[in-house]
Amino acid sequence: MTMKALRLGTRRSKLAMAQSGQVAEAVSQVTGRPVELVEITTYGDVSREHLAQIGGTGVFVTALRDALIRGEVDFAVHSLKDLPTTQPEDLVLAAIPVREDPRDVIVARDALKFADLPRGARIGTGSPRRTAQLNAYARAHGLDIETVPIRGNVDTRIGFVRNGELDAVVLAAAGINRMGRRDEVTDFLSVDTVLPAPGQGALAIECRAGNTARDTDLIAALGELDDPFTRAAVTAERSLLAALEAGCSAPVGALADLLADGQIVKEMRLRGVVGTTDGTRTVQLSTTGPVPETHDGAMALGRELAAEMLAQGAAGLMGERAQ
Repeated sequence: MTMKALRLGTRRSKLAMAQSGQVAEAVSQVTGRPVELVEITTYGDVSREHLAQIGGTGVFVTALRDALIRGEVDFAVHSLKDLPTTQPEDLVLAAIPVREDPRDVIVARDALKFADLPRGARIGTGSPRRTAQLNAYARAHGLDIETVPIRGNVDTRIGFVRNGELDAVVLAAAGINRMGRRDEVTDFLSVDTVLPAPGQGALAIECRAGNTARDTDLIAALGELDDPFTRAAVTAERSLLAALEAGCSAPVGALADLLADGQIVKEMRLRGVVGTTDGTRTVQLSTTGPVPETHDGAMALGRELAAEMLAQGAAGLMGERAQ
């Protein structure tokens, strides 16, 4: 007898379909069951407003979660950076797989690097976080750039460069890699130049919170794809974001990385940044400590760094804070 397929809820974009397809293969391997993709349109996919205007928080997620709760899909795949920091009680993040490259990348005309862009270069991004950090870096290094707000999928954004409207666009390395388009990248931005969004590069596999034996079995199966180091890192990053009371469209960057002595992981370093979008003012701090062994430990790391950032005036740099 053919086993019933598991239904994976996903956004319809090429990137979402690519990453959901990769997760579907992995889930099929651990469960022995076929997985079918169920395409769902979210508000963020149909709205033409900039994310900063519509709030960002949850606009790519709510429709997927609603389908999960209604039982129309068995689990869903999200880009973790799109998830609100408050987790619904009836849903669980069953797995956070090994993270892809968290960095941002430049796709520029004439294969230019960021530092080689001409004076007055127009750089497209839909992210206040990227805008703030690019402008701050340009100010600090005597570069003359203009950041231009854009929306659209990867093809649309790269198209602005190909047709000459923009000199460069900034994208997430993870998405480019998952779509097999790494050869179009002209420069990787060091995290010392631009800190990524909290959770950037990581995926979240979400399902219902175990009210039935079937749900419990699925949570256990999906849990085989979980990477504890990635989970600890992104939990710390998202805890910082939550403690700043900032939504996922706020100009906040955060990255937790593991510091190793040879093959042995010793410590976790969490870095955070908040800045005005014109790049004139930033608060950037870091903290290093033992790798958190529990969810609460990772949450505490984020809260502690956020408290230090708030003490240095971070709240005043974010504009309207998320409620």
